[in-house]
Amino acid sequence: MRSDTMPSRRVVLAGLAAGLALGRGALAEGLPTVAVTKDPTCGCCEKWVAHMREAGFTVTVTEGPVNPLKARLGVPRDLASCHTALVDGYVVEGHVPADAIKRLLVERPKGTGLAVPGMPAGSPGMEVEGMEPDTYEVVLFGPEGRSSFARYRGSAAV
Repeated sequence: MRSDTMPSRRVVLAGLAAGLALGRGALAEGLPTVAVTKDPTCGCCEKWVAHMREAGFTVTVTEGPVNPLKARLGVPRDLASCHTALVDGYVVEGHVPADAIKRLLVERPKGTGLAVPGMPAGSPGMEVEGMEPDTYEVVLFGPEGRSSFARYRGSAAV
């Protein structure tokens, strides 16, 4: 016997199917894994990995020589830093803030990736208590050239 207050089996199944589809969509919209390659003895790289995890990324770490990887991925020497990462088809070189990477993944500009050359004081992983953070550029680079993607002072966009 069917009651007007009870949903039909068809309505229940349609609701379950919609819920499953939404669940898959929500998973698909999650943050991609960041694959980091770093020198085994680098402490600031570990701090950058922690920054990325705190921002919601899943991070895998491979310890080993990074210079051959940088060359293979097309990281220009003057943009090089202490670690290299891959995330959703982009290269991330150095102490790039997680917010800049999230913006990169939303906007998907044409380019190889982002770099913070050197190791600016106050950038994620390079925080030093009592030291003023540097202001630095996050550079979008690729075969088409380079451009400023963002500007930061420490971990804050300016």
